[in-house]
Amino acid sequence: MGGRNGIRCPKCDYKFPTALCESCGAQNLKESSYCCRCGMELVEEETSVDWESRRLCSDGTCIGVINEQGVCNSCGKAYNGEPE
Repeated sequence: MGGRNGIRCPKCDYKFPTALCESCGAQNLKESSYCCRCGMELVEEETSVDWESRRLCSDGTCIGVINEQGVCNSCGKAYNGEPE
């Protein structure tokens, strides 16, 4: 699934965010609930939310927030300005 170079898309070479399993050390997709190798439940790191600097989805009907890649974390649309 991954290796030393992480988990990459075979078509576009995008490097997906990963998290290491504390039990066996395998790389898993960051959103995974369980390890792909040993099945251990993965503990999600708590991240602090900066409520003042978040950008809402510009779709107008979506309740998502724009992530670091510039797309909505809910509907996947690219950010294109203020919400409608």
